[in-house]
Amino acid sequence: MFVNRYFKSLFVLFMALALLSGCMGPFAGKPEQEIAPVEMNTSAIAAPTEYLIQAGDKVSISVYGEDDLESEVVVSPDGGVTFPLVGDLQAKGKSVNELRTELKQKLSRYIPEAVVSVSLLEVVGNKVSVLGQVKKPGEYVLSGATDVMQALSMAGGVTPFASLSKVKILRRNQATQKQSVIGFNYKDVINGRNLEQNILLQSGDTVVVP
Repeated sequence: MFVNRYFKSLFVLFMALALLSGCMGPFAGKPEQEIAPVEMNTSAIAAPTEYLIQAGDKVSISVYGEDDLESEVVVSPDGGVTFPLVGDLQAKGKSVNELRTELKQKLSRYIPEAVVSVSLLEVVGNKVSVLGQVKKPGEYVLSGATDVMQALSMAGGVTPFASLSKVKILRRNQATQKQSVIGFNYKDVINGRNLEQNILLQSGDTVVVP
């Protein structure tokens, strides 16, 4: 009787081990599934650019140690500024660093190694308009590089009635005053397609959402 109980216990133990092995078999030693890394299309992301001074902007210009050479000027409609010893100077379309470098070069005739400071006090000249089927149509001041999608976001986004594939950017050539039309498909861009059309806007552009 003892022998029977012994073999019966061994049989139960054997079956339990077999059952446990069968449950773990499909998972035992199986390597974790590797997740492929997601590649980002960085070529579609516009690199940030320096702000370019526009007509109507207010700039501060000073020369270290020269109290008479300190001025706050508003860029004229034709893009010019006036500064002592330098006279008239074109500022529109230049970055703060470019304007500082040009001022230093022109002042070097009178003040060698002049330390020139230029800073933007008010950015009001760099404006775009967003019109049509947006929640907050109007003019918007651009403090830096801004693309079409960012401008639409500033205008509160599009309305449910917007024709998303027929958005247009109206751009006027300042030299010829001729206007051109640039197409923009909101549907494509929001779905990650044809991102090159999400261009950086220029001062005076008008975004129209029909």
